[in-house]
Amino acid sequence: MSNPQSLTHSHWECKYHIVFIPKYRRKVLFGKIRVQLRDIFRELAAHKECTILSGKVCIDHVHMLISIPPKYSVSQVVGYIKGKSAIAIARQFMGRVRNFSGYHFWARGYFVSTVGADEAIIRQYIQNQEREDKKADENRLF
Repeated sequence: MSNPQSLTHSHWECKYHIVFIPKYRRKVLFGKIRVQLRDIFRELAAHKECTILSGKVCIDHVHMLISIPPKYSVSQVVGYIKGKSAIAIARQFMGRVRNFSGYHFWARGYFVSTVGADEAIIRQYIQNQEREDKKADENRLF
């Protein structure tokens, strides 16, 4: 283990690569939303004692390399981050103050992969993701 952390009775190193998208994969993550989301994600992760080690907010999806303590499940942390960030987006950018029933910003699912010895490769992949997305957009025919 390269950098184990500890709780009262355990030492742990649990890192995950997480990807999630806005509803209908709309291209809405740009400008002020993109900048604000970085801070929002870091703050929300800290509420659950998690650390975002690396991340990239692309125009239509989000990549995170996140360290989650074993006392929380991955689905619990991802659900918390997606739910609270959707509320923050609605408040800051859509003028909503309360009553969020029926409003969904993020799609329901997400991708998660455990990160072990290949952490450096995952970090490099996340950092190069925006460049790869631009290449893919240029090669599309429609």
